Amino acid sequence: MKSFKQYIKEMKNDPCWKGYEMIGKKKKNGKEVPNCVPVKEDWQEVNRKDKTDGLSQKAVDAYRRENPGSKLQTAVTEKDPKGKRAARRKSFCSRMSGMKKRLTNPENARDPDSPINKALRRWRC
Repeated sequence: MKSFKQYIKEMKNDPCWKGYEMIGKKKKNGKEVPNCVPVKEDWQEVNRKDKTDGLSQKAVDAYRRENPGSKLQTAVTEKDPKGKRAARRKSFCSRMSGMKKRLTNPENARDPDSPINKALRRWRC
């Protein structure tokens, strides 16, 4: 457990709470106080860091924080989904398969590292 002195010492180094960073100082009631602003977490950066093909849950959460009201969801990856998730997977697989046929050249169609093939593999199409 931290002592009060240790806690105060840490507060001087980083006076903002988790998820916020200090950008200079501001005047409030005649005193200078830290200007704590929310840290912008770029969902694309989060998605690159986790090395997942397609959007991971962390990336979706970061996207929703940046875009309130969004209904973005992760891939349907279970083997036998039921109900709306099954319909969503069927719709995605048919749409992406059609895109693969029309929009990729023969080399990319067989390339396992192409984005379209990674997406189809993640969704178990």
